[in-house]
Parts: sequence; C-alpha cells; structure tokens
Amino acid sequence: MTHDTIAAVATAHGIGSISIIRLSGDEALRISKQLSKASDFRPRHATLTPLYNASGELIDEAIIVYFKAPNSFTAEDIIEFQCHGGKIVAEQVLNAVIDLGARVAEPGEFSKRAFLNGRIDLTEAEAIAGLIEAKSEDAAKILAKQMRGELKGYVENVREDLLNILAYSEVTIDYAEEDLPQDLIDQILARLETLKLQLSDTLQASQSRAGLMQGFKVAIIGKPNVGKSSLLNVLLNYKRAIVSDIAGTTRDTIEEEVKIGTHLIRMVDTAGIRDANDEIERIGIERSIEAIEASDIVIALFDSSRPFDNEDETILSLIKEHKDEKSFITLLNKTDLEQKIDTSKISEHNPIALSCKESARELIAELEKIMDTKNVSDEMMLISVRQINAVKKALSEIDEAKMPLEEQELEIFSFHMNMAIAEISSITRPYEHSEMLDKMFGNFCLGK
Repeated sequence: MTHDTIAAVATAHGIGSISIIRLSGDEALRISKQLSKASDFRPRHATLTPLYNASGELIDEAIIVYFKAPNSFTAEDIIEFQCHGGKIVAEQVLNAVIDLGARVAEPGEFSKRAFLNGRIDLTEAEAIAGLIEAKSEDAAKILAKQMRGELKGYVENVREDLLNILAYSEVTIDYAEEDLPQDLIDQILARLETLKLQLSDTLQASQSRAGLMQGFKVAIIGKPNVGKSSLLNVLLNYKRAIVSDIAGTTRDTIEEEVKIGTHLIRMVDTAGIRDANDEIERIGIERSIEAIEASDIVIALFDSSRPFDNEDETILSLIKEHKDEKSFITLLNKTDLEQKIDTSKISEHNPIALSCKESARELIAELEKIMDTKNVSDEMMLISVRQINAVKKALSEIDEAKMPLEEQELEIFSFHMNMAIAEISSITRPYEHSEMLDKMFGNFCLGK
C-alpha cells in the first residue's frame, strides 16, 4: 500500500542539544538522499552528513539513521535526522523535507500507521500515548508493561474463552444431533461466572487506581478564611493564591500541579463553602462542591482559632456524604494561635494539627501514604476510559446472556456472546465473525 510520506519534529519545542525530525513513507529514503546529497544509507547505522536546502545552502551537519521497512515503528521506511537543537534548525530541516515531497504529519499519525500496518495494537498505542504524559513513576511502570503487550495478552485470553463458549452454543444450535455433553449448559454457566469474576476484579482494580494513570486530583475544602489558599501556596512553594482576611477572596476554583513523592498531583483550591448571597460567590461554591465530587483525595480544613459553627458542620456533612468513595484528610489549621474550636466535633476523623504558615510536612507525608497505597500490583490494569467502558459493556452482555442460556434460548444467548466478544475485542482489535467459525470447525471437527 502506498502512503504519503509524512514528517514531524519528534522532540519537544525549545532549546536543547539535539532535535529529531522523523520521516516515514515510501519516499523517505529518496528525500533523505536529496537532502544530504548522499548515495545511500545502511539500515540501522548512524551516518554523519551535511544537510542542504533546495537552494543548496548548508542547513546543518546531522546524524541520519535509516530504518528499512518493515523493520521500523510504522513498518514503513523511516528516516530520523538528529540535528542540533533549537527551533530554527529543526524547522529548516522540516521545511526542506516538505519541499522535497513530504507533508507534515497529523497528530498521532506515526502511531496510527504503526497500528494500521500491524506493528502495534490499540492497547500498545494507548500505552505509548499515556507514557508520554505519565503522572507518576508507578504509571510509567504499568504503561511500559502494556507497551510490551501485557494487556494485549490478557484481552486475547478472555476473547479466546468467550469465543470457545460461543462456539459451544453455535454447535448446539446447528448440530444438535452431534454427541455433545449433557451438562453443557452448566459447564458454560460456570465458565461465564469465572470470566465475570476475572473481568470484575480487573475493572475494580483499574477504577480504584485511576489516579495513578490520570494523576491524582486533590481538593482543598473548608469554610472561608480557614487557610485553604495559604495551604495551597505552601504546597506549591510559591504564592499562587491570594491570601486575605476578607471572606470570599477565593471566588472560584484554582488548580495547580505539584509533585509529591513519585506522583504528579493536581491541587484544587476551592471557594469557601458557606451560605452566600452574592451570585458570583454562590457559583464559586457550587464549583467547589463539583470539585469534591471530581477529586480522588479531599483535604478538609478547619480553623482551630475559631469556634466550631454551622459552616464547619456543612464540611463534616460533605465528609460523611462522600467518605465511602473518597479519601479524606482532616486538617486542624492555625495551631500557632489561641485554640477556640471544640475538637471533639472532628476527633473521629483523626485531624492533623498544623499551621500552614510554618510547615505542611505531616500533610505531605499523609498524601504520599494514601497515593502509595494505590501502587502497582500484579493485578491487570485498564489504562483508559475507553478500555474501562468496554469491559463494563462486556460484563453487562455476559449478565444479559445468563437467563437465555438457562432457558436454552441459545440464539439470544449467542447474540449477547457476540456483543460481549465485540466489546472486549475493541480494546485491542476488531472482532470478526469468521473467528467463531474457526473455533466451531477447528475444535469440534464438524462437517467430516
């Protein structure tokens, strides 16, 4: 198949020692020869050569590496130019290859070609994209495994089991006169239940560790003037949020990223939660509550220098409402001032006492502890919303298939099995009906 030859700068924009420009396609080798005025390149060897533009002017002296099809990432001819870093030189090389017949690659087009040419499957493509934006060291480890095909193997095994079950059903429908086991229905139900437990465990592990892949989101909540903005500034180690004694200074959510331990997390400073008459402030408070629902960890802040009041009670009610689905850390702030709060009101939540003006070491340690409990294990993990939704739908189809199976309505059962296989297959590669036929005639030797 002939494709356009595509080109792109493969390194991040900015100043650096090296920039890489990548070419892929049928014309990659020809363009490289013209650009360098070289006669040929040896595959998988680095060649130092000058590069010239269409006017014959020297652009740079660069290293060219040739990956001959099909032994390349895209399974096409690939040429990599390693030139001196910086925006100008890289752009000159890119413009020169475009002048010679290449076009600028679309976002993700190199990986798309690798997929279409059978070099990677969808799980490996998603792992590559995820690894580039990994939010923690644990996430990078998971994604590295999936680049090597770990999830692909898991999905293929599930797919194989479902195909075998479907084949049993299709054989029973079309070849009832064959000598098949009497307890076939019970066998299929047992195998379905085993698969369901396996997929459910994978789904639960993936959802509980979603923060590893996407980055943990941490919301700071509390009534006005408890020190939320001060806490954010301490964690960021610079003055990002305005700090004031005036209630309602923060009228919308403020989000910033900070690295804690091996994790990159997104801190959200919310507006003070209270009864507000001001429309803008009321909208800010609504967004604060939305931020709680969207967060993995919530830091609930109380002011030890003021008496416990109805606004603090509102914070406690939010903790109780979400405690089963969120990790909460309760902080008792302003311990450097005279203590006026009734600590018995929040003692059941084991508050950490601190002064944001002095140190947040204990909080940082607690955040790291919570995130590390969601670390890498031997359980299989799904790394994207797309993969998670596919497993959810497959589980739903398996559940829908059970009653028709028990009532021996095998046509309906087979319909749900086909849907379950299609959903699971969508994680890696499309499902083709011919695969089921291969199982039928391969495993059962029918039609002799």
